[in-house]
Amino acid sequence: MTPIINIEKLRVTFGKGDEEVTAVKDVSFSINPGETVCIVGESGSGKSVTSLSLMRLVEFGGGTIVDGRMTLAGENGAIDLAQADADTMRDIRGDEMGMIFQEPMTSLNPVFTIERQLTDGLRVHRGLTGQAATKRALQLLKEVRIPEPERRLKQYPHELSGGMRQRVVIAIAMACHPRLLIADEPTTALDVTIQAEILALINQLKRETGMAVMFITHDMAVVAQIADRVVVMYRGDVVEEGPVEEIFANPKAEYTKALLAAVPRLGEMRGKAAPEPLRLVGDTAPPKPITPRETPELLLEVRNLTTYFPVKGGPLRRHVANVHAVEDVSFTLNKGETLSLVGESGCGKSSCGRSILRLVEPTSGSAILDRKDVLAASHRDLRILRRDMQMIFQDPFASLNPYMRLSAQVAEPLRNFDLARGSELQDRVAALFDRVELPRAYMRRFPHELSGGQRQRIAIARALSVSPKLIIADEAVSALDVSVQAQVLNLMMELQADLGLSFLFISHDMAVVERVSHNVAVMYLGRIVEIGPRAAVFENPQHSYTKSLMLAVPIANPRDRKQIGDLNFKPIPSPMHPLSYTPEPSRYDTVGPGHLVLREG
Repeated sequence: MTPIINIEKLRVTFGKGDEEVTAVKDVSFSINPGETVCIVGESGSGKSVTSLSLMRLVEFGGGTIVDGRMTLAGENGAIDLAQADADTMRDIRGDEMGMIFQEPMTSLNPVFTIERQLTDGLRVHRGLTGQAATKRALQLLKEVRIPEPERRLKQYPHELSGGMRQRVVIAIAMACHPRLLIADEPTTALDVTIQAEILALINQLKRETGMAVMFITHDMAVVAQIADRVVVMYRGDVVEEGPVEEIFANPKAEYTKALLAAVPRLGEMRGKAAPEPLRLVGDTAPPKPITPRETPELLLEVRNLTTYFPVKGGPLRRHVANVHAVEDVSFTLNKGETLSLVGESGCGKSSCGRSILRLVEPTSGSAILDRKDVLAASHRDLRILRRDMQMIFQDPFASLNPYMRLSAQVAEPLRNFDLARGSELQDRVAALFDRVELPRAYMRRFPHELSGGQRQRIAIARALSVSPKLIIADEAVSALDVSVQAQVLNLMMELQADLGLSFLFISHDMAVVERVSHNVAVMYLGRIVEIGPRAAVFENPQHSYTKSLMLAVPIANPRDRKQIGDLNFKPIPSPMHPLSYTPEPSRYDTVGPGHLVLREG
């Protein structure tokens, strides 16, 4: 079989002279028609640079293809992409080769509608115009399971959630049925249900069209679900290559063994009473368990929390409907414990966390933090209360000021609350850098000079600076590599054990949630459908949606793959309702100690 892509001795550098950095060294591998090759490795291993070199986009980021061949097989003979001119590459991009980029917000144009961006490639490469192009665009949105696709076509990227934007990027890449699909971390921002369906969809398209897939990821469970062959990269080199079953069953390279050992696996916490740190890449000894707290003490009590967002329409922009983001949510959180909120994109997890902090104003309900009602507090009282509750946002780069040095950003909350000045302020900031295991030399750096994991450590240091009682972590580790994710999670568990911190941990990664949680709440359409101790929810799920969610979790075993027929997910109903709509109150059945399940029907 003739490979679609054959890469031989690829070498890519950045910078010149003394500042030259070699990002990819002597990399060689091939991809056959209908084959999925997964490129795995930590951040900085050269995975994305290799993919950008194939599309000849690396040059726009300051990279130079110094040596090597990248051969694309075609009907009219093979083309060396390393030597192809700009016109040839323009014809190939989007048609012969499609690419799903890692960051959907920066890869979508903010000034064009979703419809315009979906139909661009169809017009250029397929000659579709008008209704035909719109019909195909609508079909693509349905394939990637976007709710209300007709409405989404007319919207702009900023009006969509992160998960929806990622699905749009996937639809654009697959619009012209390319012969090679390059997917750079395509499911990082997606929850397990959407991720499972996207992986099954890519597998189905691969079987039907013979499309080859180059899949870049750090999630070894995803690798097990989709890969035919695996290429393991480390610091710009290929350290191991082979069939997926052989890599998982009998890895040869020490780095591959360490990478597989660091992956949190669903079911590992069965029979364990308390959260347990993850094994770090390079560690040989198993992690030490955390001693559970003996006497639980209530910190946060949320009762009947409801948050609606108004929808305006008509020529006078009147209030015509509401989006029911959070609907009658109640739970409690003890001191020194972690409650995880899980569910699909758009289920209301982030809105719930932001409502408790009053970053968005709730419609009704109460949130009692250490005997003080946050939702009833005046703005002056709320400012004082915010010392006790902090937030770690999903995207650390967006939540840090690009113009401020890191020391100033960590010091800012201390200055705001007048907790320290002068040399004492500098000493406390330095101690916080030590606490999150960052060198003090980084204090004078700016956010763009750090990796994603290091930036997330700065966000944690800033949240810790005012000694809060509660930290809401909104997808705090979803975009991090396996090894960096393990380091950040271990840091959070260590801080919890040392300082008695409570975490409201918002995530879609069920294996991570199982590892760090004391209690778990599953959300769907703004409501908690099941809540209880971690072991009860994971080992004995009762609600039909919780069971579907567990079924969708990718297993790090290539012999246990999920087919699209196994994933019987119904379309997500719209959370938007007319003003006259009155929702039913949430009614729960108790199925075990602290284990509540929403009545269905």
